[in-house]
Amino acid sequence: MALNADRLGLSATITAQGIGAPDYQTILSTLTGYFRQIYGTDAYLEPDSKDGQMVAIVALAIHDANNMAIACYNSFSPSTATGDALTRNVKINGIMRKPATNSTVDLLLTGTTGTTIVNGSVRDSNNVIWNLPATVTIETTGSVTVTATCADSGAIAAGAGSVNQINTPTRGWNAVTNPGAAATGSAAETDAELRARQAKSVSLTALTTSDALDGAISNIAGVTEHKLYQNDSDSADANGLPAHTISAVVKGGDAAAIADVVRKKKSLGVGTYGNTTITISDSYGIPQPISFSRPVAVPIYLTLELKVLTGYTSPVAEKIKKTLAAYINSLGIGNSVLISRLYSPANLTTGIDSTDSQFYDILGLQAGSSESALSSANITIGYNQYASCEVNNITITVTS
Repeated sequence: MALNADRLGLSATITAQGIGAPDYQTILSTLTGYFRQIYGTDAYLEPDSKDGQMVAIVALAIHDANNMAIACYNSFSPSTATGDALTRNVKINGIMRKPATNSTVDLLLTGTTGTTIVNGSVRDSNNVIWNLPATVTIETTGSVTVTATCADSGAIAAGAGSVNQINTPTRGWNAVTNPGAAATGSAAETDAELRARQAKSVSLTALTTSDALDGAISNIAGVTEHKLYQNDSDSADANGLPAHTISAVVKGGDAAAIADVVRKKKSLGVGTYGNTTITISDSYGIPQPISFSRPVAVPIYLTLELKVLTGYTSPVAEKIKKTLAAYINSLGIGNSVLISRLYSPANLTTGIDSTDSQFYDILGLQAGSSESALSSANITIGYNQYASCEVNNITITVTS
């Protein structure tokens, strides 16, 4: 270990395997060795000495500089970048981090054909205001479907049929309702969610239209979840999709924007199918009806029978309920509720509450889409549905 070496070997280095750097203890030991070469092997460099503290400060400065170099290196890749660096990286894919969103709901407005509603708004049964697009015109059918945005931020829910009050009366506008439940708002997109969407976004220019359409839908503002189905056979498939059709199931996002993306990205001659139809004019001004689906929530009810063991307290039951509800709500579009899979969250097998699983034994677990239909059978969720569970939907009984 000579002092006149070209380099000390303490800095971060980039190799074919990536970037790396010596750890702090290696840096400190190396500097300590050099110090003793200069001042003698009997130099006292323990942490309680001034010289030892000085060497430690220099070692820590080198370690900090190395960590900064590693962080800078990692910030150039979407797979390792975080925060603002990741936000900047994904711009090369033509996307941006989704900010926190307000709840949205598709509304069916009815009235006199040609009536134009300017800066309109409606109210739901809880007197929450939902704002319509700046200008809405009722179509020749006497109705029009538009997406309204909640005036208040946060995950505000609105059940089907609950948004039914006109807040800004307009001559020719007679009624309003929401055929489906609102898509609740969400927090700002996390790094993990943005990385997953970035991976999908590279399909925007894919050679296959299904990949391109899937990537384009995921990039629509406000879309929190989606699935794309296609039936290229000559007859209806198991989901009920007609022959040679596609069906996008989309939660959140503006209905008109979704329909426009589907129109632009779908193959020629391929039909669209779903529970929501929006008429979009093509580049020649010809109206094209485009259908897609808003996922329908299937309420899930659970009942558990527990044998309590020493150490059990009533808060444990609340933890079980919250964990089960969170698991079911995370299943997503088109995924069925499997009874066998419910035992893992019910047993609090992961997280900070996992130690509470020793205080009880599950004697029975039943589930159903209503309180009167509980059983030990799986709950089948349709391709355009999603399981939804509230903590109050879960009942726990205990025996000693």
